[in-house]
Amino acid sequence: MAKRFNIRMAGVGGQGVVTGSHILSTAVIHAGGESTIVPFYGSEKRMAPVESYVRVSDEPIYEIGEITFPHIIIIFHPQVITHGKSYTMPFYFGLKEDGIALINNDGPMNLHRDQQRELDERRAKLYYFPATKLSLEVAGMDLATNMALMGCIGAITGLTSVEALEQSVKDRFLGKGFVVSGGTAALDSVVERKFKKKQELIDKNVAVIQAGWNYAVDHGWAAASVKRSEARATVSA
Repeated sequence: MAKRFNIRMAGVGGQGVVTGSHILSTAVIHAGGESTIVPFYGSEKRMAPVESYVRVSDEPIYEIGEITFPHIIIIFHPQVITHGKSYTMPFYFGLKEDGIALINNDGPMNLHRDQQRELDERRAKLYYFPATKLSLEVAGMDLATNMALMGCIGAITGLTSVEALEQSVKDRFLGKGFVVSGGTAALDSVVERKFKKKQELIDKNVAVIQAGWNYAVDHGWAAASVKRSEARATVSA
């Protein structure tokens, strides 16, 4: 029987939600799996809602479009929950039983009792992960928040590897990837201008991915087959 995972990512404009989904999807392919992405935009501006959908399988994928019933949801910004900044509400709508919710926040959130009850009924696994804080600590910028999340979910699920994620980052920023929108292309250019060399940009993103991966391992969240990634050269802000 084919193994299939549907992943829904939700965040706000400027966080690299679509870039993150592209990194994860490409990394799954580099690791030997099959994957597709479908981004969904409203208005392309900072803090506007953004969603992106990633399908993962060990067989060819033919479905396209929105993911209504995800196995995994990744919340890039707590305002998706507190302010309803998402095209899918409530944030866990459609989450399958025993599903995973990875939420970028420094600690557990005080969810409404009805939300908590519904999540408990689905036996949802909630992981509160300080992705933005980790990005600032490791790379000296919050624009690598998406990379921290991709590293963390990679370790939690075991769907890919650090090496495959690193190759995906190289594909993206060395011009071998694709451009999904003018907004995403502009964001990439802004990020690149913050560093003297493109290699430094890649190194910082990979370091944040690795930090997210190791955070999941160190907190006992990782899949059984996943091990801590060996630290590479230190990247300073």
